[in-house]
Amino acid sequence: MASASVDRWNATRRELTGRWVAAEADDDIRRYGIGLDTDEHDWEPVEVPGHWRDTDKFASSDGPIMYRHRFSASPPADGARRWVTLDGIFYQADVWLDGAYLGDPEGYFFPHTFDITALSKLDDQHVLAVEVTCAPHSGANNRRNITGVFQHWDGLDRRWNPGGLWRPVHVYDTGPVRIERLRVLCRDADDRRAHVRLTSHLDSDTQRTVTVRTLVDGDVHDERDHVLAFGENQIEWNIDISEPALWWPHTLGEQPLTDIAVEVVVTPDTPDAAPQVSDRRMRRTGLRQVSWDKWICSINGEQLFLKGTNVLPTRAGLANADDAAVRRDIELAVELGLDAVRVHGHIADREVYRAADELGMLILQDFPLQWGHARSVRGQAVGQAKAAVDALGHHPSIIQWTAHNDPAATTGADRSDWKKRTRTVLAQQLPSWNKSVLDRWVKRSFEKADSSRETVAHSGVPPHFPQLSGTDTHIWFGWHRGKAEDLARFATRVPRLVRFVSEFGAHAPPYTAPFIDEQLRNHDWPNLDWARLEVEYGYQRDQFEQLFPPGSFESYEQWRNTTQQYQSHVLKTQIETLRRLKYRPSGGFCFYALADPAPVISASILDHERVPKDAFAVVQAACASILVVADQPPEWINEGDRMKLDVHLISDLREPIDFAVVDAVASWAGGEQRWRFGGPVGADDVVKVGTVDLTVPDTLGELSIELTMTAGDTVSHNRYTTAVTLRPGS
Repeated sequence: MASASVDRWNATRRELTGRWVAAEADDDIRRYGIGLDTDEHDWEPVEVPGHWRDTDKFASSDGPIMYRHRFSASPPADGARRWVTLDGIFYQADVWLDGAYLGDPEGYFFPHTFDITALSKLDDQHVLAVEVTCAPHSGANNRRNITGVFQHWDGLDRRWNPGGLWRPVHVYDTGPVRIERLRVLCRDADDRRAHVRLTSHLDSDTQRTVTVRTLVDGDVHDERDHVLAFGENQIEWNIDISEPALWWPHTLGEQPLTDIAVEVVVTPDTPDAAPQVSDRRMRRTGLRQVSWDKWICSINGEQLFLKGTNVLPTRAGLANADDAAVRRDIELAVELGLDAVRVHGHIADREVYRAADELGMLILQDFPLQWGHARSVRGQAVGQAKAAVDALGHHPSIIQWTAHNDPAATTGADRSDWKKRTRTVLAQQLPSWNKSVLDRWVKRSFEKADSSRETVAHSGVPPHFPQLSGTDTHIWFGWHRGKAEDLARFATRVPRLVRFVSEFGAHAPPYTAPFIDEQLRNHDWPNLDWARLEVEYGYQRDQFEQLFPPGSFESYEQWRNTTQQYQSHVLKTQIETLRRLKYRPSGGFCFYALADPAPVISASILDHERVPKDAFAVVQAACASILVVADQPPEWINEGDRMKLDVHLISDLREPIDFAVVDAVASWAGGEQRWRFGGPVGADDVVKVGTVDLTVPDTLGELSIELTMTAGDTVSHNRYTTAVTLRPGS
């Protein structure tokens, strides 16, 4: 019955996709290019959804661009209201229908809707005109668009502009009351009951009484009457679901999903008319409870150490990635043995969240504030934070919001400029408008809209002082500063800094690099156009010149292979270190990053075509559910020195291991030494099983230490190497 009623209102529903026309916007276009009688013969065809730079004529344009589309639609039926929804605008727009101004929406990741009922009754021929603007960012500070990593970011060509209509445009009818927003939040859940909080904004054509009906998996669960005023009305209500099928991350259980639908039922003004469904919305959710304690996450009361990665946009243009490609990134995270992904510096395509819900991948969600923003963004940021909860809050995979990524804009610091780095660290501790004002406002907006999850004010602000103790950290030891091994020493001195490390790693060129191939055809190695690679392809020149100056390598292949081996070393060393600190004090990590959105030189372990770098297999091994590890040996050691390395066994299994045996073998040219350790390992625990205590032999060259853990049919291997050198003065 309800479905038939909704279909009655939506008989004219259509998508305005496919061929549109567009032109560079100027005053004449704004004046004469918005009406029905505009001559379009010299306008450029463009595709919607899409980005204007996908069209040759606008390939280097920063806009604004005027889009036009003609369509026909019969007038709405008596009692019906007609709407146009622009599902995705990058980033701001002015909208006209048949020359009449509708509004000026802003925000790329949520829909914008306008009432066109009156205009739709005047004629059945219409033209929708949308002037889209996405003003470029000039740098890392004073940014005015809330677009995150999509603008002026070192993971993409810094000149890239994502402007356009990147999702479909819809025209559709409802009854006299429309559901404008529907927020569904599972506040808490256990085996007996799940408590779900719903918030809806209802737009009514007049004052009236309506019935709001809530359905759970197709069955009516709740009905209640509400008196609405003319215009927008916000209502809130709760439902309890008995004996729910709980949603779990994939390492802890199954992922049952629940459909929660809301219908608004009205009684028409005509005599003896039966009640009808005026509008209907549905959210697919999972029933679960999230809690955090000092950066240790629990799902449904089960503690979980989060092994994760940063997920970047699948493509530079959101419209250019199909659902299969987007879903594949989440599948790859599962293949790596990860529990979580941090959606880094952006709100992603909807398929990311659907896939994570279905595959049991947890999400730490960044709001798209990236680096330093102008004071003028505060009002928009607060409103868009609420819109983010409306759009995404029903996804059980999302376990945390972060209001602002790296507000101090510290990316790319020169390793060699210690004065600049010292000033940067000190500046992070001082109040600033971004950290102290903007981030608090946005955090408060998230907390007011969503009490079911943790909200973090900012990511990447080191918690040196108690008032900043709530943030996660970006610790690029081995890349922007120090060595990979420094993380272990740093964790001992400042344990709070490793409670959750959300960025670490090292950059390396990919195997698939057409931009490098082009350079090698036109330049002799190593005299490539490094300045162009820096601007267009993410090359972090200062770091590479300090660590791996290209002139020190005979070929590009040698340079690439060396940097990939180093990336593997950094990730292996630091993942093992953080896993060894599980719950004491670390709650987890997200290394940087999974995959590239475009051809770049980056810290990702998969390139833009999802071809793995060497580090992919290394990370997969380091994230195994059972892992035997040793302290990282020094890069080199003198003959005759004493080397002591503690050996730990890490288990993420939910049941204990009764007895495990660890065999350790130190090998060098012409000799070896063996140890055997054994004992039980608790569920989800880390146990020190022994110490490799060795007097370094006088045989120069490589010394390797191999570990093998055996527990029944389960086996874990690991290997470390160091170089034996002559003692100074020998």
